[in-house]
Amino acid sequence: MNVNKKQNNTKETNLYNNILLLSRNKIFYTKFHLIDSFQNRIHLIFILFSFIFIKGKFNNEKYNQKPFFQSLFDLLFKRIELNMRELGHSDTSVNKNMKSLVKDFYNILINCKKYKLKTSDEKRIFIRKYLNLNSIDNTNVNNDLIEYFNDYQSFCLDLSLDNVLKGDFNFTNRYIYKNGRSKAKNIKI
Repeated sequence: MNVNKKQNNTKETNLYNNILLLSRNKIFYTKFHLIDSFQNRIHLIFILFSFIFIKGKFNNEKYNQKPFFQSLFDLLFKRIELNMRELGHSDTSVNKNMKSLVKDFYNILINCKKYKLKTSDEKRIFIRKYLNLNSIDNTNVNNDLIEYFNDYQSFCLDLSLDNVLKGDFNFTNRYIYKNGRSKAKNIKI
């Protein structure tokens, strides 16, 4: 039993690390002009994780993977809490911020669950609400982000549950950006 739990933690840690690497991709901070702040990174991670959680919820009827996703959720918030403490936040500040972050996560999760049904304007409002952009004219940047998240959501929905449970996560975005315009290409982001 103890060995099995250790394997699950490794899988969750692997998936967590893969999504964390994806959120640290320079394309978010250069081409999409996101402000590189702690809050932005957390919200970006929440968005990326939300589509994975939705995938798990969608397939939960066939496979009971609730313990895996609960452990993944716990790992996510444990790491955020540890990072906040490493940044020097006090216990009171950490507790207050964690309550707010949990609320933000669930709001993002609800928005991501309905993401496919949203119009481009609704998606733009969602992105602006949770991700702060560096650009004065951020309409094109938001369109690029919308395309990115559209691709990411499709990728997550097409991802096999076995790959999610193994932490095998290799998102390939189909857009490469040159001079603010997108051209279809298969590249690993």
